[in-house]
Amino acid sequence: MAEDNNATEKQFSIQKIYTKDMSFETPNSPKIFTEQWEPSVDFNLGSHVEPLDNAFFEINLTLTITVKNKDTVAYLVEVNQAGIFALAGFSDEEMGPMVGSFCPNILFPYAREAVSDLIVRGGFPQLLLAPVNFDALYAQHLQQTQAAPTLN
Repeated sequence: MAEDNNATEKQFSIQKIYTKDMSFETPNSPKIFTEQWEPSVDFNLGSHVEPLDNAFFEINLTLTITVKNKDTVAYLVEVNQAGIFALAGFSDEEMGPMVGSFCPNILFPYAREAVSDLIVRGGFPQLLLAPVNFDALYAQHLQQTQAAPTLN
């Protein structure tokens, strides 16, 4: 049986992975270093997809970590890890999981390393972020989108 020559082959490639933006603030140093260390961590994660020319997409993964010692902010870290990905031949149903889960999953280890390095360079104990289940986050996003009322 002959193959359908009109069928588009799925193509995925990583074109570039880079840190787009990062910041580290210690608003209460040096005093924070003299206090007993009892940290609490607030972690926020976001992503953004920017279509580029043809089948290229820039995916941005933003991690924001605020650590407080008791009620005092010890440090604030924000890392925007980005990548340019080539995605061709995927259906609309397949593109959502690719840009909403698969690509952010590739970027997360780079962002995690950048966060850890900034914190250590700032004089604080290492903070290793736990792995993130981007498949579950994407599924949750779909459920919230489908449950949201539409305005007419």
